[in-house]
Amino acid sequence: MKFGPVSPKEAIGGVAVHAIRQSSFVLKKGTLITPVEAKALEQAGIKQIVVARLEDGDISEDIAAAGIARVIAGEGIHVEKAFTGRCNLFAAHPGILVIDRDAVDQLNRVDESITFATLPAFKAVAEGEMIATVKLIPFGIEQGIYDKAVEAARQRQIKIMPFAVKRVGVVSTMLPGLAPKVIDKTVQVTRERLARAGASIIAERRVQHSEPALKAVVEELLSLGSELVLIFGASAIADRRDIIPSAVENAGGEVEHFGMPVDPGNLLLVARIGNVPVLGAPGCARSPKENGFDWVLMRLLANLKVTREEITAMGVGGLLMEIISRPQSREPEKAVIETDVTAVILAAGRSTRMGGPNKLLAEIDGKPLVRIAVEQALASRAESVVVVTGHQHERVEQALQGLDVRFVHNPDYADGLATSLKTGINAVPASSGAAIVCLGDMPLVGSGLIDRLIEAYAPERDGLITIPVADGRRGNPVLWSRKLFKELLALEGDIGARHVIQKYAEMVVEIPATGVSAFLDVDTPDVLARLLTKR
Repeated sequence: MKFGPVSPKEAIGGVAVHAIRQSSFVLKKGTLITPVEAKALEQAGIKQIVVARLEDGDISEDIAAAGIARVIAGEGIHVEKAFTGRCNLFAAHPGILVIDRDAVDQLNRVDESITFATLPAFKAVAEGEMIATVKLIPFGIEQGIYDKAVEAARQRQIKIMPFAVKRVGVVSTMLPGLAPKVIDKTVQVTRERLARAGASIIAERRVQHSEPALKAVVEELLSLGSELVLIFGASAIADRRDIIPSAVENAGGEVEHFGMPVDPGNLLLVARIGNVPVLGAPGCARSPKENGFDWVLMRLLANLKVTREEITAMGVGGLLMEIISRPQSREPEKAVIETDVTAVILAAGRSTRMGGPNKLLAEIDGKPLVRIAVEQALASRAESVVVVTGHQHERVEQALQGLDVRFVHNPDYADGLATSLKTGINAVPASSGAAIVCLGDMPLVGSGLIDRLIEAYAPERDGLITIPVADGRRGNPVLWSRKLFKELLALEGDIGARHVIQKYAEMVVEIPATGVSAFLDVDTPDVLARLLTKR
């Protein structure tokens, strides 16, 4: 292929290597130069243009890219029309992308003019998802180079293995302290995972965390026609002799591998009973976020056997996104006392709905609302109390004179609730494992309710948010584990943390509330008047 600068007339028959813009004249990169373009270049005052021109025996970029793509595309892959030297490959149906890494490397080493990029091997893909691309760097290549590339591509094709397993049995073991809602959420997350592969749960069982009970239910699931059995333990598998692997072996199965170099996902058990694969799920499988469980589950759903050698080869790239419920964070932490809870009182608002006066300073039985709220927090099991001030902060601090609290001022209180929440969270002592966020305009929230929320906080069982509920309605205050502080600090504007609660629904512990204590906030003069009338 010839390449270099020539005059417009000499460029006829060549392809423009670069885009040209001069005044109103525009010539796009890749344009074939004909006498019309040559004349327009001259009229624009352009004396030289860089072109590429194919020689005898050369193959154009589109023909070469398409030819290589068609050869390497195996079962389940659709090849699109090549354009500007690029040819994209797409999944013709859902499944697992099977790639031979050595074959891809061999193709890319044929010549620097040819590149082939793919998604990660064994990735679960949807129909129509782009899975690879062939890109020719120059505008054409020699026939000899093309032939070598085609030969390399022909050695081992990439393909999409369709999902074949459709009937899945699920069993969850139970221990005291494991809330049924946690299992409900686990089952829902599992249904959604399986649905992506066209599979469904044909039977779901819950049994005590014991070897005999688990063995019996696994055998039942197999008798019902399960093509795959998933076991979610109430307690993580600690050893090959633990309850879950023992139950599988006593049901006539064999443990093929325990543990994997993927985090989260280390405590995965891969077993088989006859021809049916059995997975002992790690704790992270309760989360919808990608973890090592997904990597093995999706392969099994495509009827791909997962060997010990394949699992132990997953370490490179196996450090995945952190899951918030993990008992040990990846980030170095200062000494934190999980049971040390700080009460954060939000008292920075402008009381705009009150029509003028600061509602926090309105009195009930001679006490400002904000003082009532703070005194209840001080009377609770909270280790310390932080008060966030903003509007009329001097008057609010005066109303709380003599109380053992720490004041922290939010100068941006007018920008919304989120600014005050973040100010308060940032002020929580480093030793505290959680914060219970109270509103300064809720005088009926007593120390008893705060204590019950603190008592329900169970980080060891993924109970990272506690919230009062009555008649299906959630109220305030809300307790937050330190593990969720980053989520709270990312909030913006005049919105609360409702979407964070929805995002981590499986970590919410609901506490029954009575009356209106968890719902009545003094926002308007009418509410205040009704409250005073009832006193």
